Parts: sequence; structure tokens; C-alpha cells
Amino acid sequence: MPNQKDDVYGDHISHKFNDELMALKTQFLKMGGMVESQVGQAIEALIDGDTHMADEIRANDKKVDKMEMDIDEEATLILARRQPTARDLRLVVSVIKMVADLERVGDEAKKIAKLAIKLSEEGQAPRGYIEVRHIGNHVQNMLRDALDAFARLDSEQALRTKKEDRRVDEEYQAAARTLLTFMMEDTRNISRCMSVMWVLRALERVGDHACNIAENVIFMVEGEDVRHTPVEEAEKVVGR
Repeated sequence: MPNQKDDVYGDHISHKFNDELMALKTQFLKMGGMVESQVGQAIEALIDGDTHMADEIRANDKKVDKMEMDIDEEATLILARRQPTARDLRLVVSVIKMVADLERVGDEAKKIAKLAIKLSEEGQAPRGYIEVRHIGNHVQNMLRDALDAFARLDSEQALRTKKEDRRVDEEYQAAARTLLTFMMEDTRNISRCMSVMWVLRALERVGDHACNIAENVIFMVEGEDVRHTPVEEAEKVVGR
């Protein structure tokens, strides 16, 4: 059976407190859905050379920033008004941490959108787009799984997401080596290939942020901080 907990953030005597916690979770998941979409659209804009879509992504980054500020404010008010303890405190503190990761995912999507415009203006697509698509799909799945683990309070799914980070790192390193070889073969491709390298780096960072969110989910559910902890040690925490 998965190590999934019932949504215990709704059994307080104060119905208002229940509503506040549920609203916080809902706002966080809404922001998560938005940044996940931003990453997917940025990849499409790059591969299709769609500068209009890329411009929209850059403009929408301000909405992501506003959502982060609103969630931070609401979480701070809950801390001040309710002085939560135990599981409730872990939820609110984790949301404050995770919303910062989501905002940074939005920043990475904006970087990819900028590079999409640059590469489109330069003309012919360079090597590396297959790798961009592959790693992009991988980190989007990680982000989606981390958000789903949060929604369902599923520490086992969060652990699986954490494990994927190592694979993304390996894929990123392999793609970087491929592009480096291509640049050495023909120096005329250096500028465009470097832009693709920055795209791959941005995607690798999205994977890192998804991993951070997954680690915070484990903390919420299990009450143990598994940041900077080897996967093998995290497995012991989740498997108890």
C-alpha cells in the first residue's frame, strides 16, 4: 500500500481554520499547474520557433510572481493568527518553501522562452532539440508527480520523484557531451549550441526544483527532513 495519508488538514474545531488551510493548498496547486504549463509551452515555443508564444510566457511570469506573493502573504497570516503546531505547521512552512521553488520554475520557463526567441531569430535549428524534448518531458513529469504527491499527501510518490533527479542529471550530462562534440566538429555552431546548452541547464534546474518539492512533501507527511539526504536514507524514512 502506498504511504499516502488522508487529508488531515481539515479536521479542526474551527471551520475557518480548515478553510484557510484548504485554500492555501488550492492556491499552491493552482500556481503549480500554471508553472508546469509554462515549462511545456516554453519547450513548444523553442522547438516550433513560435516567438509569439515565447512572448506570452515572458509576460505571464509576472502573474507567477504575483501568485507567489499572495500565497506567502496568506501563509504568513495563518502563522500569525493560528500559531499552528505539528502537522499544520509543517504544511504551512512547507508551502512557503515550495512556492519559492515554483516561482523559480517559472523563471526557468522564462529563460527558455527568451532563448527560443533568440534561436528563432538566428534561423536554422541547431542540434540538441531531441534532447530538449526528452529532458523536458522528463522534468515536466517530475513536477507533475511532485504536485500530485502534495495533493494526495503521498510520500512514496514523492520519494519516486526524488529518485528521478539523478536520472535527469545523467541525461543532462550526456546531452551536454553530445553538444560539445558537435561544437568541436564545426565551430560555426558554437553560438547556437551554447543557447541550447542553456536551455538544457534550465530544464535540469526545473528537475531540481521538482525534487525540492518532493522532499518537502516527505517532510510534511513523515515529519523528517530528507534534504541533502541520500535516496537510500530517504527510503528508510518513507518505508517505516
